[in-house]
Amino acid sequence: MHSLADATPQIALGALDGRYRPAIAPLIDHLSEPALNRMRVHVEVEWLIHLTTHRVVPGVRALTEDEQRQLRQVVEDFGPEDIAELAATEKVTQHDVKAVEYFLKQHLSRIAPDAQDAGLAELIHFCCTSEDINNLAYALMVQGAVEQVWLPRADDLATSVAAMAEDLRDVPLLAHTHGQPATPTTMGKELAVLAHRLLRQVRRIAADEYLGKLNGATGTYGAHVAAVPEANWPQISRDFVEHLGLTWNPLTTQIESHDWQAEVYADIARFNRVLHNLCTDLWSYISMGYFAQVRGQGTVGSSTMPHKVNPIRFENAEANLEVSNALLDVLATTLVQSRLQRDLTDSSMQRNIGTALGHSLLALDNATRGLAGLDAVPEAMAADLDANWEVLGEPIQSVMRALGARGVEGMDEPYERLKELTRGRRIGQPELVEFVRGLGLPADVEERVAAMTPQTYIGLAPSLVDTVRDSR
Repeated sequence: MHSLADATPQIALGALDGRYRPAIAPLIDHLSEPALNRMRVHVEVEWLIHLTTHRVVPGVRALTEDEQRQLRQVVEDFGPEDIAELAATEKVTQHDVKAVEYFLKQHLSRIAPDAQDAGLAELIHFCCTSEDINNLAYALMVQGAVEQVWLPRADDLATSVAAMAEDLRDVPLLAHTHGQPATPTTMGKELAVLAHRLLRQVRRIAADEYLGKLNGATGTYGAHVAAVPEANWPQISRDFVEHLGLTWNPLTTQIESHDWQAEVYADIARFNRVLHNLCTDLWSYISMGYFAQVRGQGTVGSSTMPHKVNPIRFENAEANLEVSNALLDVLATTLVQSRLQRDLTDSSMQRNIGTALGHSLLALDNATRGLAGLDAVPEAMAADLDANWEVLGEPIQSVMRALGARGVEGMDEPYERLKELTRGRRIGQPELVEFVRGLGLPADVEERVAAMTPQTYIGLAPSLVDTVRDSR
């Protein structure tokens, strides 16, 4: 049998780089292996510019504005040729960050070719351990992926749920607690609960910090002090990290502790779990007939049953959310651990960040498309309400309790009396009205309660939808 591994172009092993690539493509610029190398080049370039601009090393000239521009252009123009060059260099060095250092030295020799400037190249990767570059590169990569790609999609989805909640704020819905008919609500209010939860997680994630460090092989600035003892290295480190747009971590071992990563991934995983709840609820509402899925989109619901339109978007989202959370959870628990001053488990683990966020982004794409394909069916919701008049047992016994507390006679054992009327049997409007008329309620209360229907027993549900709008 012919091996598919030999096919050209190469066949993707994973679904994200295969059938789902269009949905997750924006993450490639942030979390792929070439994106990591480009960000390493960026950090190294900015460190060189920082050192020379601030004359950290005595006797070394500052780079001109044009030289700085050309160095930064290396990052801007980073493409296929650079990827190939770095790969070839890494085959020789057997070290990815060292390959970046040599790559930049070659570029600097062309930008500043004068013999007297040859020593400038030694300030590339000056006093740095690989983790000084990697931790900053990963922080910038994850920050970009979350803030520029994932977070806008998450916010858009949550906003769409909030808009749907507003549209359906007044549509009565039979609630189901423990799978049983329960106190009516509105579809809008139930969607508003999920929108509120999603938006709260969005706000948490938007406020997350991205930390970075630059302090040498064991976090002591040992090489820095040995090379330039008069410099204020903690301040130089802080200024540089903050210049990159990150929060400075002042105290680490060789590695940045990755606690911030655990926090971000835990927050995204929590958002994923709320979104999973949304998907399962919508799936259930579709199965009850409360939502119809838009037809005529050229999709095949079933290979054998022509009538079917399956809720595949929500099912696909569920599966990808579960894969994403499995990875996010292991990232969050593993990255905060490191033996003594350094081990390499984090190096391998961090290469899965793109996959973790990719499955979440794919779920967002599917859930968003699923939402866009739904039409509410108020008639189906009304039919279920009409078939469950017994849910009015709750307000009637609550009215009786309130009257009994005020001393009105004949209001004893309200719960038990409604239990006898409603439990284990279906009743309709006639039976309920007859029961209410025989209670001896004050006339105004009797008329109000007798006029109640499952559709009108929705409390403050419509106005509660405003909570979502007010919290944004």
